[in-house]
Amino acid sequence: MITPVLALNNLMAGYGQTEILHDLSILVNPNEIVAVIGPNGAGKSTAIKSVLGLLNISKGSVELNGDNITNTPAAKVVELGISYVPQNSNVFVNLTVKENLEMGAWTRPLGMAERLDEMYTLFPDLAEKRNQAAGSLSGGQRQMVAMAKALMVDAKILLLDEPTAGLSPKYKGEIFGTIKKIKQTGVPILIVEQNAKQALGVSDRGYVLVDGSNRHTGTGKELLENPEIARMFLGGGAE
Repeated sequence: MITPVLALNNLMAGYGQTEILHDLSILVNPNEIVAVIGPNGAGKSTAIKSVLGLLNISKGSVELNGDNITNTPAAKVVELGISYVPQNSNVFVNLTVKENLEMGAWTRPLGMAERLDEMYTLFPDLAEKRNQAAGSLSGGQRQMVAMAKALMVDAKILLLDEPTAGLSPKYKGEIFGTIKKIKQTGVPILIVEQNAKQALGVSDRGYVLVDGSNRHTGTGKELLENPEIARMFLGGGAE
Protein backbone atom coordinates (compact mmCIF):
# COMPACT_ATOMS: atom_id res chain seq x y z
CA MET A 1 0.00 0.00 0.00
CA ILE A 2 1.34 3.42 -1.00
CA THR A 3 1.91 5.90 1.81
CA PRO A 4 0.76 9.36 0.70
CA VAL A 5 3.41 12.07 0.74
CA LEU A 6 0.80 14.42 2.19
CA ALA A 7 -2.52 13.53 3.80
CA LEU A 8 -5.17 15.86 5.19
CA ASN A 9 -7.52 13.60 7.14
CA ASN A 10 -11.04 14.79 8.06
CA LEU A 11 -9.84 18.28 8.94
CA MET A 12 -11.89 20.81 10.83
CA ALA A 13 -9.99 24.09 11.01
CA GLY A 14 -10.36 27.85 10.80
CA TYR A 15 -9.51 31.22 12.30
CA GLY A 16 -10.42 31.83 15.92
CA GLN A 17 -14.03 30.76 16.39
CA THR A 18 -14.71 30.76 12.63
CA GLU A 19 -14.57 27.28 11.18
CA ILE A 20 -13.67 27.17 7.46
CA LEU A 21 -12.85 23.52 6.79
CA HIS A 22 -15.44 20.86 7.55
CA ASP A 23 -14.29 17.22 7.51
CA LEU A 24 -11.90 17.93 4.62
CA SER A 25 -9.68 15.15 3.25
CA ILE A 26 -6.97 15.48 0.57
CA LEU A 27 -4.24 13.00 -0.42
CA VAL A 28 -1.11 13.60 -2.50
CA ASN A 29 0.69 10.43 -3.49
CA PRO A 30 4.31 10.15 -4.70
CA ASN A 31 4.94 11.67 -8.14
CA GLU A 32 1.47 13.23 -8.39
CA ILE A 33 0.15 16.64 -9.30
CA VAL A 34 -3.06 17.20 -7.33
CA ALA A 35 -5.29 20.21 -8.01
CA VAL A 36 -7.73 21.76 -5.56
CA ILE A 37 -10.41 23.89 -7.22
CA GLY A 38 -13.63 25.51 -6.09
CA PRO A 39 -15.40 28.86 -5.84
CA ASN A 40 -14.02 31.81 -3.89
CA GLY A 41 -14.37 31.19 -0.17
CA ALA A 42 -14.46 27.41 -0.55
CA GLY A 43 -11.45 26.93 1.72
CA LYS A 44 -8.79 26.15 -0.89
CA SER A 45 -6.07 28.43 0.48
CA THR A 46 -7.18 27.63 4.03
CA ALA A 47 -6.41 23.97 3.33
CA ILE A 48 -2.82 24.88 2.43
CA LYS A 49 -2.49 27.09 5.51
CA SER A 50 -3.60 24.19 7.69
CA VAL A 51 -0.66 22.16 6.38
CA LEU A 52 1.71 25.05 7.08
CA GLY A 53 0.69 25.43 10.71
CA LEU A 54 -0.78 28.89 10.10
CA LEU A 55 -4.18 28.20 11.65
CA ASN A 56 -5.66 26.03 14.35
CA ILE A 57 -6.80 22.51 13.49
CA SER A 58 -9.53 21.50 15.89
CA LYS A 59 -10.12 17.99 14.52
CA GLY A 60 -8.42 15.61 12.12
CA SER A 61 -4.76 15.34 11.18
CA VAL A 62 -2.07 16.33 8.70
CA GLU A 63 0.51 13.67 7.83
CA LEU A 64 3.78 13.94 5.91
CA ASN A 65 5.02 10.57 4.65
CA GLY A 66 2.97 8.88 7.39
CA ASP A 67 4.20 11.11 10.24
CA ASN A 68 1.66 13.24 12.08
CA ILE A 69 2.59 16.94 11.73
CA THR A 70 -0.74 18.42 12.84
CA ASN A 71 -0.36 21.99 14.16
CA THR A 72 3.43 21.91 13.68
CA PRO A 73 4.84 25.49 13.70
CA ALA A 74 5.42 26.97 10.24
CA ALA A 75 9.22 27.25 10.55
CA LYS A 76 9.45 23.56 11.44
CA VAL A 77 7.14 22.59 8.56
CA VAL A 78 9.63 24.14 6.12
CA GLU A 79 12.50 22.23 7.72
CA LEU A 80 10.53 19.00 7.26
CA GLY A 81 10.58 19.53 3.49
CA ILE A 82 7.25 21.20 2.69
CA SER A 83 7.97 24.00 0.22
CA TYR A 84 5.34 26.69 -0.28
CA VAL A 85 4.82 29.43 -2.86
CA PRO A 86 2.21 31.98 -1.71
CA GLN A 87 0.09 33.88 -4.19
CA ASN A 88 1.51 37.29 -3.29
CA SER A 89 4.80 38.73 -1.98
CA ASN A 90 6.65 35.58 -2.95
CA VAL A 91 9.99 37.10 -4.08
CA PHE A 92 12.43 39.66 -2.72
CA VAL A 93 11.97 42.36 -5.36
CA ASN A 94 15.19 44.25 -4.54
CA LEU A 95 17.40 41.16 -4.75
CA THR A 96 18.65 39.58 -7.95
CA VAL A 97 17.27 36.30 -9.22
CA LYS A 98 20.41 34.52 -8.00
CA GLU A 99 20.17 36.14 -4.56
CA ASN A 100 16.51 35.12 -4.29
CA LEU A 101 17.42 31.51 -5.00
CA GLU A 102 20.24 31.62 -2.46
CA MET A 103 17.75 32.93 0.14
CA GLY A 104 15.58 29.91 -0.59
CA ALA A 105 18.37 27.57 0.42
CA TRP A 106 18.64 28.74 4.03
CA THR A 107 18.02 25.23 5.34
CA ARG A 108 20.47 23.71 2.85
CA PRO A 109 23.72 25.72 2.79
CA LEU A 110 25.82 22.92 1.25
CA GLY A 111 25.82 22.22 -2.47
CA MET A 112 24.56 25.71 -3.35
CA ALA A 113 26.32 25.98 -6.72
CA GLU A 114 25.06 22.60 -7.89
CA ARG A 115 21.51 23.39 -6.82
CA LEU A 116 21.61 26.74 -8.61
CA ASP A 117 22.68 24.98 -11.79
CA GLU A 118 19.78 22.54 -11.42
CA MET A 119 17.32 25.43 -11.08
CA TYR A 120 18.76 27.24 -14.10
CA THR A 121 18.31 24.04 -16.12
CA LEU A 122 14.72 23.66 -14.92
CA PHE A 123 13.98 27.38 -15.41
CA PRO A 124 16.11 28.45 -18.41
CA ASP A 125 14.60 31.96 -18.51
CA LEU A 126 16.06 32.58 -15.06
CA ALA A 127 19.56 31.58 -16.13
CA GLU A 128 19.60 34.51 -18.55
CA LYS A 129 18.29 36.91 -15.91
CA ARG A 130 20.20 35.66 -12.86
CA ASN A 131 21.78 39.06 -12.20
CA GLN A 132 18.60 41.11 -12.68
CA ALA A 133 16.51 42.36 -9.78
CA ALA A 134 13.44 40.17 -9.33
CA GLY A 135 11.27 43.28 -9.21
CA SER A 136 12.25 44.13 -12.80
CA LEU A 137 10.82 40.87 -14.15
CA SER A 138 7.38 40.18 -15.56
CA GLY A 139 4.74 38.61 -13.34
CA GLY A 140 5.25 35.21 -14.93
CA GLN A 141 9.02 35.38 -14.52
CA ARG A 142 8.65 36.41 -10.87
CA GLN A 143 6.42 33.39 -10.34
CA MET A 144 9.16 31.18 -11.79
CA VAL A 145 11.67 32.79 -9.39
CA ALA A 146 9.29 32.00 -6.51
CA MET A 147 8.96 28.35 -7.55
CA ALA A 148 12.70 27.95 -8.09
CA LYS A 149 13.38 29.55 -4.70
CA ALA A 150 11.01 27.07 -3.04
CA LEU A 151 12.80 24.16 -4.74
CA MET A 152 16.30 25.16 -3.61
CA VAL A 153 15.84 22.89 -0.59
CA ASP A 154 15.26 19.14 -0.71
CA ALA A 155 11.51 19.52 -1.11
CA LYS A 156 9.38 16.51 -0.28
CA ILE A 157 6.33 18.31 -1.72
CA LEU A 158 5.62 21.69 -3.33
CA LEU A 159 2.48 23.66 -2.40
CA LEU A 160 1.38 26.30 -4.92
CA ASP A 161 -1.31 28.86 -4.04
CA GLU A 162 -2.89 30.38 -7.18
CA PRO A 163 0.36 30.37 -9.21
CA THR A 164 -1.24 31.83 -12.36
CA ALA A 165 -3.33 34.58 -10.70
CA GLY A 166 -3.08 37.81 -12.69
CA LEU A 167 -0.84 36.36 -15.41
CA SER A 168 -1.30 36.65 -19.17
CA PRO A 169 -2.48 33.55 -21.08
CA LYS A 170 1.09 33.09 -22.40
CA TYR A 171 2.60 32.95 -18.94
CA LYS A 172 -0.23 30.81 -17.58
CA GLY A 173 0.68 28.19 -20.16
CA GLU A 174 4.37 28.48 -19.31
CA ILE A 175 3.71 28.11 -15.58
CA PHE A 176 1.66 24.96 -16.09
CA GLY A 177 4.35 23.61 -18.41
CA THR A 178 6.93 24.25 -15.69
CA ILE A 179 4.74 22.49 -13.12
CA LYS A 180 4.80 19.37 -15.29
CA LYS A 181 8.61 19.64 -15.54
CA ILE A 182 8.88 19.90 -11.75
CA LYS A 183 6.87 16.71 -11.39
CA GLN A 184 9.38 14.95 -13.66
CA THR A 185 12.12 15.74 -11.10
CA GLY A 186 10.23 13.60 -8.56
CA VAL A 187 8.66 16.38 -6.48
CA PRO A 188 4.88 15.93 -5.99
CA ILE A 189 2.77 19.08 -6.18
CA LEU A 190 -0.43 20.29 -4.53
CA ILE A 191 -1.84 23.22 -6.49
CA VAL A 192 -4.71 25.50 -5.48
CA GLU A 193 -6.09 27.24 -8.56
CA GLN A 194 -8.96 29.33 -9.89
CA ASN A 195 -7.91 28.40 -13.42
CA ALA A 196 -9.70 25.08 -13.13
CA LYS A 197 -9.49 23.88 -16.72
CA GLN A 198 -5.71 24.15 -17.08
CA ALA A 199 -5.06 23.00 -13.51
CA LEU A 200 -7.07 19.82 -13.98
CA GLY A 201 -5.49 19.38 -17.41
CA VAL A 202 -2.02 18.90 -15.87
CA SER A 203 -3.17 17.07 -12.74
CA ASP A 204 -3.25 13.37 -11.97
CA ARG A 205 -6.11 13.90 -9.53
CA GLY A 206 -8.23 16.76 -8.29
CA TYR A 207 -10.58 17.83 -5.53
CA VAL A 208 -13.51 20.22 -5.78
CA LEU A 209 -14.18 22.11 -2.55
CA VAL A 210 -17.45 23.83 -1.73
CA ASP A 211 -18.03 25.53 1.64
CA GLY A 212 -14.91 23.96 3.15
CA SER A 213 -15.89 20.38 2.32
CA ASN A 214 -15.13 17.81 -0.37
CA ARG A 215 -17.76 17.99 -3.11
CA HIS A 216 -16.06 15.94 -5.85
CA THR A 217 -12.83 14.03 -6.33
CA GLY A 218 -11.40 12.05 -9.22
CA THR A 219 -8.73 12.07 -11.87
CA GLY A 220 -8.12 15.33 -13.68
CA LYS A 221 -9.78 13.84 -16.77
CA GLU A 222 -12.83 12.63 -14.82
CA LEU A 223 -13.39 16.03 -13.26
CA LEU A 224 -12.95 17.83 -16.59
CA GLU A 225 -15.64 15.58 -18.08
CA ASN A 226 -18.09 15.96 -15.16
CA PRO A 227 -21.07 18.02 -16.40
CA GLU A 228 -21.72 19.66 -13.01
CA ILE A 229 -18.10 20.75 -12.67
CA ALA A 230 -18.05 21.95 -16.28
CA ARG A 231 -21.12 24.07 -15.60
CA MET A 232 -19.71 25.51 -12.36
CA PHE A 233 -16.05 26.06 -13.19
CA LEU A 234 -15.17 25.33 -16.81
CA GLY A 235 -17.30 27.84 -18.65
CA GLY A 236 -16.10 31.06 -20.22
CA GLY A 237 -15.13 32.52 -16.82
CA ALA A 238 -13.01 29.57 -15.71
CA GLU A 239 -10.09 30.14 -18.10
